[in-house]
Amino acid sequence: MGTRLACVLALGVFGLAAASSALFTNRAEGGKAISNPVVTIRTSEGTIKVELWPDKAPITVKNFLRYVEEGFYDSTVFHRVIPTFMIQGGGMTADLKRKATHDPIKNEASEALKNERGTIAMARTGEISSATSQFFINVKDNPALDHRDDGDGFGYAVFGKVIDGMDVVDKIKAVKTHTVGRSQDVPETAVVIQGVRVVAKE
Repeated sequence: MGTRLACVLALGVFGLAAASSALFTNRAEGGKAISNPVVTIRTSEGTIKVELWPDKAPITVKNFLRYVEEGFYDSTVFHRVIPTFMIQGGGMTADLKRKATHDPIKNEASEALKNERGTIAMARTGEISSATSQFFINVKDNPALDHRDDGDGFGYAVFGKVIDGMDVVDKIKAVKTHTVGRSQDVPETAVVIQGVRVVAKE
């Protein structure tokens, strides 16, 4: 699992004030009220709505919203899809070209933030604090990614959760994949992230 995990999650290097301050009440599936930023990830397979957790991962959420505000994610793809693990995207174009990013951020993984099904987390290299733009959505509970210690078990920083559109996530995880050069688990037909936007205040 260790070698596979490192291969899967390696990035191979991945108005802000208005976006980061967009705290408002919304409702998750089941009618639960929430007061956090919510973004929509519009893809070629449908739309995923994600609640972000700035109270639990402030640096990570601020970083993600910076990329959102800049339109960075527009026309990137989910370039790595593993149906029993996660779907990863947010750093490459459809022709698998990496986009230039801002500097890496501090890894905010903690014991309180679990890589459970539906959570969104930052992808990174083998270096603990190397995440930039790429993220992944867990399609199952992945405790092996959780924070355990300050060394090899530091983990991957969760910063939100899908509140609508897990059917779209499941649709993406089921696409056929192949190997392109040295890149494994690449969708045969590009799964395009058409845009990521902060949901307007209702």
